[in-house]
Amino acid sequence: MQIDPRVSKSMLDMQLLNNMSATTQTGTADAFSGLLEQVGQLETDDAVTQENSGDVTRDENGLLWLQLGPSRGTASPLVVYPASPNTATDGPTKATAYDSLINEASQKYGVPVALIKAVIDTESSFNPSVTSSAGAKGLMQLMDATAQGLGVSDPYDPAQNIDAGVRYLSYQIKRFNGQENMALAAYNAGPGRVQRLGVSSDEQLMSVLDKLPVETQRYISKIQNAREKYTI
Repeated sequence: MQIDPRVSKSMLDMQLLNNMSATTQTGTADAFSGLLEQVGQLETDDAVTQENSGDVTRDENGLLWLQLGPSRGTASPLVVYPASPNTATDGPTKATAYDSLINEASQKYGVPVALIKAVIDTESSFNPSVTSSAGAKGLMQLMDATAQGLGVSDPYDPAQNIDAGVRYLSYQIKRFNGQENMALAAYNAGPGRVQRLGVSSDEQLMSVLDKLPVETQRYISKIQNAREKYTI
């Protein structure tokens, strides 16, 4: 059974607004985190897919591009996932104009600096003013409604964009138990598509990579190459 993404959005909007009016600030953050989990389940069971196409419909399959969040000007607070003691770390990396923001987000969400730089390089070539043909904006390419749901008022503001994008990436790494390639595939094509593969490790993912859209296959490779470029 498939659910129209617009219906899913409306349902989530209503639930989020109800939760926001019935909880404290801490409770609202927990509610938003719970909604992210629900969206993952919706994507697993009901997302509209293009299994025989090389294209990725990001606004349907990727949470970062799914129009999630309040549509009436109410921003949800970001949910912080503290860095795990076992979080992978990189050595020194090549400097960028946004190192202070990247380092802050890395420490806040437990995502390696080189990985963040690789994602930004791949998504926007470090251009904070870029807008894709699909309407994704800024360094980590956020869609308007999703950016709003993540607490972003200006997606072209590097500080807000990096914080929200890394926060979302950390959520996918957490979802897939630290498997970075799986998290990257989910970031690009949506967690539901990755979960339907029935794999549980990066090694297993790579063995069935051809089942993902061509764009996603290339995306993982681009991230790996960019990460090497920024690692000293």
